[in-house]
Amino acid sequence: MKKRQPTQSRLAAGEPLRLLADMLRIRRMEEKCAELYGAGKIRGFLHLYIGEEACATGAMHALADEDRVVATYREHGHALLRGVPMDAIMAEMFGKASGCSRGRGGSMHLFDVSRHFYGGNAIVGGGLPLAAGLALADKLQGESRVTACFFGEGAIAEGAFHESMNLAALWALPVLFCCENNLYAMGTALSRSESQTDLCAKVASYNMDSFRADGMDVRAVFETVSRAAKQVRESGRPAFVELQTYRFRAHSMFDPELYRDKAEVEQWKTRGPIHNFSAQLKAEGLLTEDAFLALDAAAQVEVDAAVAFAEAAPWEPEADLLKDVHGPAAVAHGGRR
Repeated sequence: MKKRQPTQSRLAAGEPLRLLADMLRIRRMEEKCAELYGAGKIRGFLHLYIGEEACATGAMHALADEDRVVATYREHGHALLRGVPMDAIMAEMFGKASGCSRGRGGSMHLFDVSRHFYGGNAIVGGGLPLAAGLALADKLQGESRVTACFFGEGAIAEGAFHESMNLAALWALPVLFCCENNLYAMGTALSRSESQTDLCAKVASYNMDSFRADGMDVRAVFETVSRAAKQVRESGRPAFVELQTYRFRAHSMFDPELYRDKAEVEQWKTRGPIHNFSAQLKAEGLLTEDAFLALDAAAQVEVDAAVAFAEAAPWEPEADLLKDVHGPAAVAHGGRR
């Protein structure tokens, strides 16, 4: 199918400052998470989104409240901007019972059904079939909402990607597949895992429209996802969005990052979404340095409050450790178990 190009962004008055504020909220939260991980307060796996904030921010602002969201293990920003309170996210990072997954999921398994946020999925490509299933349920029930599924380009090498794309197109499911292409999957360059590195060209084989945006430009992401989501909502058919982005930190806190040249990382940092967007807003007369500092300070206050909440939150009692391991015993026909 023809690859569509985004048009100039049409943000409402005041919206640019909200986009900037939300990117700052993600950045400051994750910087604090890295610090807490080093202090042993957050354990297990931790995958930071630093550098990619424009993707989640632009996309979440483009989606409707009733839309469903399925994400990967690098999902802290998606959860936060979907409306999951930072307190509940930080408590989950700590493994506390007040966390959004009751402390049982941690960093990779944030979840909040009340906000239509369905993970946080640790398996690469694991969220794609879930998104197709949610969209199928909505179609059968006559719901007119979009299921937005986020994943990295590494998932394109998984069978689940191809099966989900094929079924979504074959059954005309309202799924918006959002690929956050940061070029390296876990530690493998795209050109070393895919013979065809034009991801939109791959999607064409599924008879599906594709869109592409600069994932370092929050306005471009907002506009592109807005157009793609509108098309999915109106047509009931799936679409694919490639967001070309880059993570500034290693794949995870355990990653020695031996596969990327440091000069390349530094070059990408010159395209940092927060720095460049704030500079644009200043040039347009929409932002002053004092206003920027106020937004940054507000983000830090929110982070500090979330950490205090997580520190004070209770651990799950020992009596509940086996809770939910087994469901209630089913009663078979005739009254026998």
